[in-house]
Amino acid sequence: MDEERDVKATGGKALYGASIGILMLDAKFPRIVGEVGNALTWSFPVHYRIVRGASPELVVLRGAEGALESFIDAARGLVEDGVDGIATNCGFLSLFQRELAAAVDVPVASSSLMQVPLAQAMLPPGKRVGVLTISAETLTPRHLSLAGAPEDTPVAGVDPAGEFARVILGNETTLDVAQARRENVEAAERLVRDRPEIGAIVLECTNMCPYADDIAHATGLPVFSMTSFIEWFQSGLRPRSYPAD
Repeated sequence: MDEERDVKATGGKALYGASIGILMLDAKFPRIVGEVGNALTWSFPVHYRIVRGASPELVVLRGAEGALESFIDAARGLVEDGVDGIATNCGFLSLFQRELAAAVDVPVASSSLMQVPLAQAMLPPGKRVGVLTISAETLTPRHLSLAGAPEDTPVAGVDPAGEFARVILGNETTLDVAQARRENVEAAERLVRDRPEIGAIVLECTNMCPYADDIAHATGLPVFSMTSFIEWFQSGLRPRSYPAD
């Protein structure tokens, strides 16, 4: 009891306990459990900040043109609030990885695509990582390269006219979850069928995270998502404490 009374708390932050700060696109589509933008997904606290004006259409289809300073300002705000690391909720934001990392004094994990080289290192010779994305037409070699992934990484997208892509990119407020699940699984199966050398899948889109288990079961392959990336990231920022005995 004497030791407990002698403990001194140290301040300096506006908030405590949320080591991960997540930059969010400005969107109204449904965010189901398992998605980065649903706080119930996490077993640890996170702190969100919405980047106003950064719509899914702007970031995914138009290369996030003109949005860099807004993301930097939001990242700095999260750090000022007290977070220890920055993540985002869109894989296409690999475009800003270098600038965000240079703008703040904490680690930045901008994109699920940053898992590609790590997953590749775990695979046997002859196997490759494939990427499943919400928009194969606009996911460029530059997005991949800035995430540290090979520019020729195999990529497949969901049906651009399907439920999933239409609702997310169109920022609609109602999602047929069962149909979105089917479309993600079908796209993954097509990727593996067309590229039999695929040995693991990385989901570019954070809205795909709730379907990772379905994709793994359908393809028989390891599936890495932004939730798996943020969980790994957080475990480094706040390592688990073990008893001394």
